[in-house]
Amino acid sequence: MSVPSLNDLIELGAISEAQGLQGQVKVRPHSPEPVALLSSKTVWLSLIPRRDAGVSASTEQASLTQYKVKSAKMHSGNVVVALEGVNDRDQALALKGARILVARDAFPKADDDSYYWVDLIGCHAVNLQDESLGEVLDVTENGAHGVIAIGDATSKNIQYLVPFVKEVVRDVDLLKKTITLDWQSDWQ
Repeated sequence: MSVPSLNDLIELGAISEAQGLQGQVKVRPHSPEPVALLSSKTVWLSLIPRRDAGVSASTEQASLTQYKVKSAKMHSGNVVVALEGVNDRDQALALKGARILVARDAFPKADDDSYYWVDLIGCHAVNLQDESLGEVLDVTENGAHGVIAIGDATSKNIQYLVPFVKEVVRDVDLLKKTITLDWQSDWQ
Protein backbone atom coordinates (compact mmCIF):
# COMPACT_ATOMS: atom_id res chain seq x y z
CA MET A 1 0.00 0.00 0.00
CA SER A 2 1.30 3.45 -0.83
CA VAL A 3 1.80 6.06 1.86
CA PRO A 4 -1.37 8.17 2.16
CA SER A 5 -1.26 11.94 2.15
CA LEU A 6 -0.70 13.58 5.54
CA ASN A 7 -4.00 15.40 4.89
CA ASP A 8 -5.79 12.03 4.93
CA LEU A 9 -4.26 10.91 8.23
CA ILE A 10 -5.53 11.90 11.67
CA GLU A 11 -3.26 11.79 14.71
CA LEU A 12 -5.00 9.80 17.44
CA GLY A 13 -2.29 9.49 20.07
CA ALA A 14 1.36 8.88 20.85
CA ILE A 15 3.30 5.90 22.13
CA SER A 16 4.33 6.62 25.70
CA GLU A 17 5.96 3.36 26.73
CA ALA A 18 6.42 -0.35 26.08
CA GLN A 19 3.85 -2.59 27.78
CA GLY A 20 5.05 -5.98 28.96
CA LEU A 21 7.65 -8.19 27.29
CA GLN A 22 5.82 -9.25 24.12
CA GLY A 23 6.27 -6.01 22.14
CA GLN A 24 3.03 -4.26 23.00
CA VAL A 25 3.04 -0.47 23.21
CA LYS A 26 1.13 1.84 25.54
CA VAL A 27 -0.57 4.66 23.64
CA ARG A 28 -1.67 7.90 25.27
CA PRO A 29 -4.81 8.68 23.22
CA HIS A 30 -5.77 12.26 22.36
CA SER A 31 -9.44 11.46 22.97
CA PRO A 32 -11.12 10.26 26.16
CA GLU A 33 -13.10 7.84 23.97
CA PRO A 34 -10.56 6.48 21.46
CA VAL A 35 -13.07 4.49 19.38
CA ALA A 36 -11.18 4.92 16.10
CA LEU A 37 -7.88 3.88 17.67
CA LEU A 38 -9.41 0.80 19.26
CA SER A 39 -11.04 -0.33 16.00
CA SER A 40 -8.24 0.42 13.52
CA LYS A 41 -6.73 -2.50 11.66
CA THR A 42 -3.85 -0.44 10.28
CA VAL A 43 -1.96 2.52 11.77
CA TRP A 44 0.84 4.76 10.57
CA LEU A 45 3.67 5.80 12.90
CA SER A 46 5.76 8.95 12.64
CA LEU A 47 8.79 9.52 14.84
CA ILE A 48 8.85 13.20 13.85
CA PRO A 49 7.30 15.42 16.57
CA ARG A 50 4.11 17.28 15.68
CA ARG A 51 4.50 20.88 14.47
CA ASP A 52 8.25 20.55 14.08
CA ALA A 53 8.99 23.73 12.10
CA GLY A 54 12.26 22.37 10.75
CA VAL A 55 10.73 19.38 8.98
CA SER A 56 9.09 19.60 5.58
CA ALA A 57 5.83 17.82 4.86
CA SER A 58 7.59 15.60 2.29
CA THR A 59 10.16 14.52 4.89
CA GLU A 60 7.42 13.71 7.38
CA GLN A 61 5.46 11.86 4.68
CA ALA A 62 8.54 9.76 3.90
CA SER A 63 9.03 8.98 7.60
CA LEU A 64 5.64 7.29 7.97
CA THR A 65 5.71 3.55 8.64
CA GLN A 66 2.63 1.36 8.32
CA TYR A 67 1.81 -1.33 10.89
CA LYS A 68 -1.03 -3.82 11.05
CA VAL A 69 -2.74 -3.92 14.42
CA LYS A 70 -2.95 -7.38 16.01
CA SER A 71 -4.93 -6.16 19.03
CA ALA A 72 -5.91 -2.99 20.87
CA LYS A 73 -7.55 -2.63 24.28
CA MET A 74 -8.10 -0.03 26.97
CA HIS A 75 -5.97 -0.25 30.11
CA SER A 76 -5.92 2.42 32.83
CA GLY A 77 -6.80 5.29 30.50
CA ASN A 78 -4.32 4.22 27.83
CA VAL A 79 -4.67 1.99 24.80
CA VAL A 80 -2.41 -1.05 24.73
CA VAL A 81 -1.66 -2.01 21.13
CA ALA A 82 0.08 -5.05 19.67
CA LEU A 83 1.60 -4.24 16.28
CA GLU A 84 2.59 -6.84 13.70
CA GLY A 85 6.38 -7.04 13.49
CA VAL A 86 6.97 -5.60 16.98
CA ASN A 87 7.70 -8.74 18.98
CA ASP A 88 9.73 -7.77 22.04
CA ARG A 89 10.15 -5.00 24.58
CA ASP A 90 13.24 -3.52 22.89
CA GLN A 91 11.39 -3.10 19.58
CA ALA A 92 8.47 -1.52 21.45
CA LEU A 93 10.76 0.87 23.35
CA ALA A 94 12.30 1.99 20.03
CA LEU A 95 8.84 3.35 19.09
CA LYS A 96 8.48 5.47 22.25
CA GLY A 97 7.34 8.97 21.31
CA ALA A 98 5.99 7.93 17.90
CA ARG A 99 2.76 9.60 16.84
CA ILE A 100 -0.03 7.22 15.80
CA LEU A 101 -2.03 8.25 12.75
CA VAL A 102 -5.04 6.59 11.13
CA ALA A 103 -6.69 7.23 7.78
CA ARG A 104 -9.91 9.21 8.30
CA ASP A 105 -11.87 6.84 6.07
CA ALA A 106 -10.99 3.96 8.43
CA PHE A 107 -12.91 5.51 11.34
CA PRO A 108 -16.10 3.69 12.35
CA LYS A 109 -19.34 5.46 11.42
CA ALA A 110 -20.37 7.92 14.13
CA ASP A 111 -23.79 7.52 15.76
CA ASP A 112 -26.53 10.06 15.06
CA ASP A 113 -25.88 13.27 17.01
CA SER A 114 -22.24 12.21 17.50
CA TYR A 115 -19.30 13.74 15.69
CA TYR A 116 -15.64 13.14 15.30
CA TRP A 117 -13.99 16.36 16.38
CA VAL A 118 -11.75 16.34 13.35
CA ASP A 119 -14.87 16.70 11.17
CA LEU A 120 -15.86 19.89 12.99
CA ILE A 121 -12.61 21.64 12.13
CA GLY A 122 -13.20 23.98 9.21
CA CYS A 123 -16.94 24.31 9.86
CA HIS A 124 -18.39 27.82 9.75
CA ALA A 125 -19.82 28.86 13.15
CA VAL A 126 -22.91 31.07 13.34
CA ASN A 127 -25.07 32.10 16.28
CA LEU A 128 -28.86 31.99 16.65
CA GLN A 129 -29.02 35.56 15.28
CA ASP A 130 -27.28 34.25 12.12
CA GLU A 131 -24.14 36.30 12.83
CA SER A 132 -20.89 34.78 11.65
CA LEU A 133 -18.55 33.90 14.51
CA GLY A 134 -15.75 32.48 12.37
CA GLU A 135 -14.37 29.08 11.54
CA VAL A 136 -13.76 26.15 13.87
CA LEU A 137 -9.97 26.03 14.21
CA ASP A 138 -9.66 23.30 16.83
CA VAL A 139 -11.61 21.18 19.30
CA THR A 140 -9.99 20.13 22.57
CA GLU A 141 -10.95 18.41 25.80
CA ASN A 142 -10.76 20.30 29.09
CA GLY A 143 -11.84 17.50 31.41
CA ALA A 144 -15.51 18.40 31.84
CA HIS A 145 -16.40 18.79 28.14
CA GLY A 146 -15.00 19.69 24.76
CA VAL A 147 -14.08 23.25 23.84
CA ILE A 148 -14.40 24.66 20.33
CA ALA A 149 -11.79 27.24 19.26
CA ILE A 150 -13.38 29.61 16.73
CA GLY A 151 -11.56 32.32 14.84
CA ASP A 152 -10.04 33.51 11.60
CA ALA A 153 -8.98 30.67 9.33
CA THR A 154 -6.33 32.72 7.53
CA SER A 155 -4.48 34.14 10.53
CA LYS A 156 -5.42 31.25 12.87
CA ASN A 157 -6.27 33.85 15.56
CA ILE A 158 -8.74 32.43 18.06
CA GLN A 159 -11.64 34.79 18.85
CA TYR A 160 -13.89 32.51 20.92
CA LEU A 161 -13.48 29.46 23.13
CA VAL A 162 -16.94 27.90 23.25
CA PRO A 163 -17.99 24.92 25.39
CA PHE A 164 -19.07 21.96 23.27
CA VAL A 165 -22.23 21.20 25.27
CA LYS A 166 -25.81 20.72 24.07
CA GLU A 167 -26.96 23.95 25.74
CA VAL A 168 -24.62 25.93 23.48
CA VAL A 169 -24.25 23.75 20.36
CA ARG A 170 -27.72 23.86 18.82
CA ASP A 171 -27.05 22.26 15.43
CA VAL A 172 -24.22 20.64 13.54
CA ASP A 173 -24.64 20.20 9.79
CA LEU A 174 -21.57 18.42 8.48
CA LEU A 175 -22.90 18.44 4.90
CA LYS A 176 -23.14 22.25 4.93
CA LYS A 177 -20.05 22.50 7.20
CA THR A 178 -22.01 24.74 9.61
CA ILE A 179 -22.35 24.80 13.40
CA THR A 180 -25.12 26.86 15.00
CA LEU A 181 -24.37 28.07 18.52
CA ASP A 182 -26.31 29.82 21.26
CA TRP A 183 -23.46 32.31 21.64
CA GLN A 184 -23.36 36.08 21.31
CA SER A 185 -20.79 37.72 19.04
CA ASP A 186 -19.76 40.12 21.83
CA TRP A 187 -18.94 37.32 24.30
CA GLN A 188 -15.26 36.62 24.64
